[in-house]
Amino acid sequence: MAWIWLLLGGLGEVGFTTCLRFVDGFRNPGWTIGFLASVALSMGLLEVASRSIPMGTAYAVWGGIGALGTVLVGILFFEEPLGMARLLLILGLVACIGGLKLVSH
Repeated sequence: MAWIWLLLGGLGEVGFTTCLRFVDGFRNPGWTIGFLASVALSMGLLEVASRSIPMGTAYAVWGGIGALGTVLVGILFFEEPLGMARLLLILGLVACIGGLKLVSH
């Protein structure tokens, strides 16, 4: 169950980085509330997951899921470029996240 909490926490990180794009110096209340709620949820789920998963592994996977998701949101919704080098690096990130899952106890 801890890995599910960690996955959801990583997706929460995608939520807060996406909201961060629109907070406008924390002058946009709706996006600011979304940002704060996403941060609290994401960090809370990371904490719950780290009770069963070693903290270093949990943090690396959480950050990797957040980074991967944020890159994908940028590509899909904000017209950020996807070149061959970027694609290969994204695939490498996915491989590293999967590898950490495989070697953790």
